[in-house]
Amino acid sequence: MAQTLRLREWPTPEPEAGQVRIAVHGAGVNFPDTLMIEGRYHVRAEPPFIPGSEVAGMINAVGPDVQGWQVGDRVCAMTVQGAFAEQVVVDAANLVALPNAIDFATGGALLMTYGTAIHALRQRARLMPGERMLVLGAGGGVGLAAAALGAAMGARVVAAASSAEKRALAGQQGAQTLIDNSQEAIRGSGPYDVIFDPVGGDASEIAFRAIAPEGRHLVIGFASGTIPAIALNLPLLKSAAIMGVFWGAFTKRSPELHRANMADVFAMLATRAMPPPPLQVFALSEGPEILRRLAARGIAGKVALTV
Repeated sequence: MAQTLRLREWPTPEPEAGQVRIAVHGAGVNFPDTLMIEGRYHVRAEPPFIPGSEVAGMINAVGPDVQGWQVGDRVCAMTVQGAFAEQVVVDAANLVALPNAIDFATGGALLMTYGTAIHALRQRARLMPGERMLVLGAGGGVGLAAAALGAAMGARVVAAASSAEKRALAGQQGAQTLIDNSQEAIRGSGPYDVIFDPVGGDASEIAFRAIAPEGRHLVIGFASGTIPAIALNLPLLKSAAIMGVFWGAFTKRSPELHRANMADVFAMLATRAMPPPPLQVFALSEGPEILRRLAARGIAGKVALTV
């Protein structure tokens, strides 16, 4: 992958109607970026293109028909592509205000992970204080966000991850119980009211068999590379629900609710109601190597590139 990525000059993008241009200060690195580069993501991009789907910075140009935003505003946004650059144009509808209390590197690495996690736990699972929640893939960015948010919402969080380093990170984010991701450990640690599953593969059915009656299994994604097939007699016997979480569609369908979710995330971080994310920050020039390591599952936590 690293061999396909190069730093190069690119024409300065100009905002069209309904768009703004952002001077990039921080850009989050996410697993879907690696899939897009490899041509395996559901959104296709024809090369050459600038990868990067998550950005924070300051607006430096405003296109026609944009209301509520102006040059100098601190913002973060999802971009699909183009974030690993000095400047990027985004639709104004995708903007989220970034408070002064949140630095650009952190702001550029929160939307996809914390946005997905808070939507999953709040709007989909309707997580309640005292409920028991299993987080699969708890060493990844979205898993760590779910552990932190779940604990802040009063849940008893069990984090499953593949290494001691990743489990330790989950513990620092608020998980009360740490287990490895083996079949025996997951089955033996149930039952769970909520299962947060960004992994897929064999782990999904193993975890679902440990769900509590009327539990909710949140389908976040398939980092394992395999989409599981769970026999429908299992949710029937448990009176349990398998719930899809398509965060990107939610942000388009309910943009104000999405912004309210993120305002709550920022407030929880600013007031120390939950710990800061375990963020590793690198220069943009290191992006090719960081993406290679992320694709090889060689990075725990979340990564941001700074410009």
